[in-house]
This record gives sequence, C-alpha cells and structure tokens, in this order.
Amino acid sequence: MILVVDFGGQYNQLIARRIRDLNVYCEVVPYSKALEAVEEKKPSGIVFTGGPASVYEEGAPTIDKAIFEENIPVLGLCYGMQLMSSLLGGDVQASSEREFGKTMLDHTEHAIFNNVPTTSKVWMSHVDKVVKVPEGFSTIASTKNTEHAAIADDARKLYAFQYHPEVNHSEYGIQMLKNFVVDVCGEDQSWTMANYKETLLHDIKDKVGDGKVLLALSGGVDSSVAAALLSQAVGENLTCILVDHGLMRKNEAQEVEDAFKDSGMHFIRVDAEARFLERLQGVTDPEDKRKAIGEEFIRVFEDEGKKIGSVDYLAQGTIYPDIIESGLGDAAVIKSHHNVGGLPDVVDFKDIVEPLRMLFKDEVRALGRELGLKDYLVNRQPFPGPGLGIRVIGEVTKDKLDILRDADAIFREEIANAGLDQDINQYFAVLTNNRTVGVMGDFRTYDYTLALRAVKTSDFMTADWSRIPYDVLDTVSTRIVNEVDHINRIVYDITSKPPATIEWE
Repeated sequence: MILVVDFGGQYNQLIARRIRDLNVYCEVVPYSKALEAVEEKKPSGIVFTGGPASVYEEGAPTIDKAIFEENIPVLGLCYGMQLMSSLLGGDVQASSEREFGKTMLDHTEHAIFNNVPTTSKVWMSHVDKVVKVPEGFSTIASTKNTEHAAIADDARKLYAFQYHPEVNHSEYGIQMLKNFVVDVCGEDQSWTMANYKETLLHDIKDKVGDGKVLLALSGGVDSSVAAALLSQAVGENLTCILVDHGLMRKNEAQEVEDAFKDSGMHFIRVDAEARFLERLQGVTDPEDKRKAIGEEFIRVFEDEGKKIGSVDYLAQGTIYPDIIESGLGDAAVIKSHHNVGGLPDVVDFKDIVEPLRMLFKDEVRALGRELGLKDYLVNRQPFPGPGLGIRVIGEVTKDKLDILRDADAIFREEIANAGLDQDINQYFAVLTNNRTVGVMGDFRTYDYTLALRAVKTSDFMTADWSRIPYDVLDTVSTRIVNEVDHINRIVYDITSKPPATIEWE
C-alpha cells in the first residue's frame, strides 16, 4: 500500500484517487498521525500532500524527521516538497512571483520522468518556493518562475514536485505518479474493487457484530450501494429508512419505495416534509440550511430507531468528497455535508457506520456493480443529502420546491431525450432568489430566474461544464417557461470546478 499524508490541501484526496486508478491501494492519514501509521501499516511508499500553510510560519503543519529514516520512498507535493526541504536543511521563502494555473515544466533525464516529454504542462498553485535544496538533493526540473520545480535524492529515494501531478491539468501527472508508485516503490498494481469489497464486508462484520443497523436510504447511488453492502454483511439486522423530507425530486420518493420495498430489506418510508419545512423556515444561509437539514435527519432517525426498538448503529452513505469538502484534517471547510461530523452528544446510537467513506463516486459505482445492483441504481444521477434544500437559493418553501421540481424534471427529461444522459455526469436545475422583469403575452412579469447546471467529471473533485447543444438548451428553456409558473428567465452555468463547486450551495 501507499500512505498519503494529509497536510490540509483541498485536492489531497485526488492523490489517493489517482493512485487507486493505478490499481494500488492507499490510505490517507493526517500529518499528526503519520509516523504512527507508517510504523503500523508498513507502506511501500509515502506521499506528502499540499496544504495552505507556509512552512516558516509558527504553528505550520510539520512531521517528525524520523519518517525519513524508515527507508521508505517519499514523494513530497507542493507544501509537501517545501516541508521536506525545510526539515532536511533546505531553505523555503515567499516567492516574488506567485504561480497559479498551468505552466510549462522542463525536466532533465530521470527515472521519475520516464515516458514523460522533456517539456510538459503542469498545474502550479503556490506562493512559496524552495530557494535552496537540502544536501544530497539535485534539481531535476524547473519552470520559468521556479528554479527548483522538482528535486530528487536517489540515494534515500526522496523526491518532490512543487506542482500538482494529481490534477487533470498536469498532462503527464499520472505517469509521474506511476513512476513513483510502481517503479520506485515496487507496487504490483493488483488492487481491485472485488478485493476491496471483501475487505469492507469483513470490516463491517468486525465492527457491528450482532448489532442492529439503521441506514438512511435516499435511493441515490451512495445510499443504495451502502444498503446492498450492509445487507450482505449483517442481513436481517439492517433496517433501511427513507426519509421523505419534501426535498426530493419529482416522484422520487415513490420511485425509491418501489425499488426497495420488496427487495428483502427492512424498508420504512417516513413522511417528514412538515418537520423539515418548519425547521427551514426563515433560514437562508447555505451552511445553516445544510446543518439544519443534517440535524433534523438525526432527530428523525432517533425517533424511528426508538419505534423499531434496540438499534445500535446509524449507517450513512458518506463518501470521500463529502469528507473533503467538510474539512478533513486541517483542510478548509468548503461546505458542510449533512452526513459528516460524527454523532451529537444526545444521539442514542453507539456509533456511525460509514463503509463508503474512503471511496470516490466512480469507485462507489464500481462497488455497486460488484454487489450486483441494477444499472439504473448504480448509474442514477447524483443527488445531495440536503436535496433540493440547497438547490433553492434563499429561504426554502413548499411553493419554491414545487416550482423547482417541475422545472428540474423537464431539464432531465430533455437531456435524456437528446441522448446526453450517459455523457453528462451530473445535471440539475437551481431556483435562484433573483426575480427579473419579463413579458408573457402583453403582460409584464416579475418572476424567478432558473439556472441550469451540467458537468462532466470522473471523480467529482474537479469538473468541467458540459457543452450542451444550443438546440437542446432552447427546447429546455422554452418548455420550462411555458409549462412552469413563476419562471421567466433561464441561465446556463458555464463555470468549472474549481473555482466553483458542482452544487450552488
């Protein structure tokens, strides 16, 4: 395995994602537990991630230098390179010229650059740089503004890149990671989802034992795969609850019930629309909405758990991007996810079971296929836990939700009619809080602006906006304005992630 040491950057889990793409297992640990994890897990290689801090600042994340004495290859990326250099006697200073975005990298001949052109595009994101390399290191690559863009100490198998090979913008970044993981660390690329499924089943059985488990089943990919996995692991001790919170897409609650009620699982549908709408009354801030919805979810499960009787564990379909965006380790919080953060003090469950928390979305789909789930469940459009509550900008009301449900259904229907549903990874409508003047017939209108969002992505950590044909957008816009009351303007979001997130809130 490869151990990824997290220093708080937002793209850290992409490193794990890319390494797994190479069929090599890896785990991520916070820097504060790195040496302990190295001694326990005995990895074949270690990767230091990026991070937002400066190594010369007081309180900056650091690590015990003993990790370099374990005779294990280490690759430092961005902040990881600066930290490695600083700890081993180099010098790191603020750069007079910051580098953000794509830049050209020129490298010398070196094994870490096998099958990489001498000049290639890489993705930079830094305000500090190494100005003096540690003793024993040599400079093996540079850019226009960064003399020491990559360094190596072959004797100790220590390597470092100032850029981010893990992002798609670094055109040969995956090859560079492969050179480290396979050639330097000696991994044999034998890790598969079939093997990981067996590991997950074993871990669930080991944790839960004979305990009873309660799962939030939304019908989305994550919760459906979690349900299938938990069902194989604990059987009759699993109860799945669909909370119909009034924030689901058009007809979705009934579709979920139809899919699971006769599946052999214990299935309960709870009508909680009134509870959630009351809780959201007057709430406009996105973070407050997410937290209110998450807390109400917990309250519903407590209530249902008491009705069922003795329930030991609350299961959730939490996946890696949820954890990252909620702030893993020292990472900044982008947005809170309702299923991240642990159990409140008042909760009645012993613990949370999150079997998918180390998987990215496409890995969850792959696991679903290994578990034998139907394609329509595995390929279902992603849907956030807070539901339409974060696709209605501003205060959430039933009237707004109904408007959005109808408009979103038309958008999804026309995407399918155009045969684009397999090419676009996520697409949905957002009801903005903006009203604009329009004309319908001979009358002035003053109604909502609806935004459409569609993206292509492999991992949901980065995404590009989809180039939907104009005629399809025209059909969608015409239908929505004609068929849905209180919408008189349609806009299309053409922002990639980053700098935006996929969801608007």
